[in-house]
Amino acid sequence: MPPSTFEIRRCNSCGLRYPIKEGHSFGSRCPQCLGETRVVLKKSVLEENKKRERVAAKHDFIFAVLLDNIRSAWNVGSILRSADGFGFDHAYLCGITPTPEHEAVKKTSLGAEETVTWSYHKDAVSLAQGLKGEGWKVQALEEDARSKPLSMHSKREKKNTALVLGSEITGVDPDLLSLCDEVFFIPMNGEKRSFNVAIAFGIAAFALNSP
Repeated sequence: MPPSTFEIRRCNSCGLRYPIKEGHSFGSRCPQCLGETRVVLKKSVLEENKKRERVAAKHDFIFAVLLDNIRSAWNVGSILRSADGFGFDHAYLCGITPTPEHEAVKKTSLGAEETVTWSYHKDAVSLAQGLKGEGWKVQALEEDARSKPLSMHSKREKKNTALVLGSEITGVDPDLLSLCDEVFFIPMNGEKRSFNVAIAFGIAAFALNSP
């Protein structure tokens, strides 16, 4: 892809400093007061090569996320973006989870749906049964009687692994949870009992995907 250029501009009237892509409709006018602005920095940035070498090419196992009945397209897009950042290879989108065919998912994922492969499945339980039958390890992020603090996770094994996240309201499907080899929770120090699912995924992905 060709380089893209952006500018940092400063308003001569109100002092607002802001970035703007080359050719943006704002032009030289301040987006806050419509005053005249001046360029204080101009830079070219090579866009990320979407066909760059994937983490999967560096190892012989797959690390995937399984999203079961996640309602929010914004959360799904955010998770896909984080999945790319943490080197996940695939996303299984199940139940009512919106796919990247949904505009809000694409808007939030910022192209991650093109670097993290994905597939849609109506029944997450059947999917997990199939994965386990193929020798996969299945982990879940959920509060459960057998949950362990995330800090107690075992060293990552060199085998195909799927991390399960469930509904923002009802949590992971009990039948799906029963198939999991390990279940983890994130200790909470405040009054709230859970994080937003996209935030929780980022925390878990960092911990569980570490060597």
